[in-house]
Amino acid sequence: MKSIILLSGGLDSTVSMAQALQEGQVELCLTMDYGQRAARKEIAAASALAAYYQLAHRVIKLPFLNEVTTTSLVNGKGIIPEPSEESLDDPQQAAASAAAVWVPNRNGLFINIAACFAEALGCDQVVTGFNREEAATFPDNSVDFLEAINRSLAYSTANGVRVVSYTARLNKVEIVRLGQRLGVPWHLIWSCYHGGENMCGRCESCRRLARAMAAAGR
Repeated sequence: MKSIILLSGGLDSTVSMAQALQEGQVELCLTMDYGQRAARKEIAAASALAAYYQLAHRVIKLPFLNEVTTTSLVNGKGIIPEPSEESLDDPQQAAASAAAVWVPNRNGLFINIAACFAEALGCDQVVTGFNREEAATFPDNSVDFLEAINRSLAYSTANGVRVVSYTARLNKVEIVRLGQRLGVPWHLIWSCYHGGENMCGRCESCRRLARAMAAAGR
């Protein structure tokens, strides 16, 4: 099995990559730069992880996505929500947080770009990092989305490239535990919406990571 990895440098994509290495060969890791606040840190994390696993890494710049995105993940003037740990599982607050950081068709675009590389390089699959927790408010993290886009790729790729996510059916705690079994170098990941010197510890991504790490005994 030969894979292209969509690697943001965060928890889910890193653990999915580590599992893909157990399943077969990784041909290339792709990181997308679309003007997100954490672009510099995500690229650095993904590059360090690719080097750690001795994998090829490439950054794809998508300036147009920056131009058409008005939410706070890209728009530096917007406010990134800072939910409490207690509110992470509140459907209304989670939906509001998701809306504040939504990027138009982001995962659909990323997957189709990666599928171009997969077909050209003779790879069987694109590996991405989804999770069950965020699928509740980000439909493009869901198993249903994976199934739908795979039906599309069956028509748009000559070699029938498929998308898989080894973490899509797991919550964050389960993903951390899987990463522990796989020996993931946690010190290299970046799971923050901001691009500061250190992870902020207050955005939703940081809160979910911290909660999962604590629950998994990290």
